[in-house]
Amino acid sequence: MKEQARRVIVVAGGPTDLWPKNALELIKSSETVTIGVDRGALHLIEQGIVPAIAIGDFDSLSETELKRVESCVENIHYSIPEKDDTDMQLGVLAAMEFYPQAEMILLGATGGRMDHFLSNLWLALEPRFQKVLAQISLLDCQNTIRYFSPGTYTIKKEGDKKYLAFVCFAPVNGLTLYDAKYTLKQTDVTRPISYSSNEFVGDSTTFSFSSGCVAVIQSKD
Repeated sequence: MKEQARRVIVVAGGPTDLWPKNALELIKSSETVTIGVDRGALHLIEQGIVPAIAIGDFDSLSETELKRVESCVENIHYSIPEKDDTDMQLGVLAAMEFYPQAEMILLGATGGRMDHFLSNLWLALEPRFQKVLAQISLLDCQNTIRYFSPGTYTIKKEGDKKYLAFVCFAPVNGLTLYDAKYTLKQTDVTRPISYSSNEFVGDSTTFSFSSGCVAVIQSKD
């Protein structure tokens, strides 16, 4: 049965010290439900939060840690280590199934192992996730990553962020950056590239493109 929630936070096993400062505020909001992915379920429990769903193969947990998760969480979806999907992919699929209209924030998805980070970064590009592309974001203490399909968008500057990047994952046509510090006009991008270290010149910036997929990253040092 699908449930109503404004926001679902999918928490992976990355270091909690890389969570953004407002992570607990978001997690504890009455508008938020949480999904704990593998060690992410334990991270939530250690913060006094019982996830609505715990999912994964739990191969990063000791027997004692897994028993703690099992004693706290009613809804646990077990997977086997030898599988095609990552635990994070399973977490996002669960978010889509139970909270299809919600904003989907991925925490603990950027720190630690580089192969895990790349898998999480590219997750939103899979065809099965395209219908929720605009709902997905990755957050950590330095970055906010959001995904965009072709169109024209105006995004607001986050108060603690200085830098702006436009990341083309594949060929992108007609990329135009209208009012950032460094502009582009109707540029066809033929290879994956990150237009990094750009900046806002006001409280918002507008960009557009006609084909492909672009991630926008707001960052701070």
